[in-house]
Amino acid sequence: MKKNLLVAVRFTLVTTVICGILYPLAVTGLAQLLFPGRASGQLIERDGTVIGSRIIGQEFSGPAYFHSRPSAAGTGYDPLDSGGSNLGPTNRALIERVEADARKLHAENPGAPVPSDLVTASGSGLDPDISPAGALFQAPMVARARGVSEQAIIELIHKHTRGRQFGFLGEPRVNVLELNLALDRRYPLGAKVKLSSSAVQSGMARGARSDSRSTAR
Repeated sequence: MKKNLLVAVRFTLVTTVICGILYPLAVTGLAQLLFPGRASGQLIERDGTVIGSRIIGQEFSGPAYFHSRPSAAGTGYDPLDSGGSNLGPTNRALIERVEADARKLHAENPGAPVPSDLVTASGSGLDPDISPAGALFQAPMVARARGVSEQAIIELIHKHTRGRQFGFLGEPRVNVLELNLALDRRYPLGAKVKLSSSAVQSGMARGARSDSRSTAR
């Protein structure tokens, strides 16, 4: 009995060291060595300040920027509270929220059908991308706010549209943060206009939700 107990204790200690310490350290070290950007959360910096991540959605306000899809993660795009609303398709609260969002979007682009991803949240609430249709729907609004032609905005959308991964996985998509940064570079609004987002700078630090603000250039 005592012998079996000692064997069990030794096995537990050995497996804890290997699986709980050595393996995580090895995987983390290799990731930092081979894929440092991805291992660090694919953070995006501007003027030396982290303003977001390529893989975590953000909220953008104002007609001069493309808007992300809705988020039910915490108060929005919170990686520490990732998840959907869990409301079913017949839930009255969900129906009312979708109808209100659709009315608002129709006012921005009358006559055009509203893409579903602009009024529905993703399962994680952190989706950084929208569909090409969702971006094209917003093109007239952004073009008016920027004072440029709609065709110029459409061309920028096409330039930042990514196809299916490996040619067959998922759907074509547009990263909203990257598209908005490209807007600021190509068609700046002026020093007084700010890029505002309630974004997570990194999912590594506890409570790392932030409201990043950077002057548009």
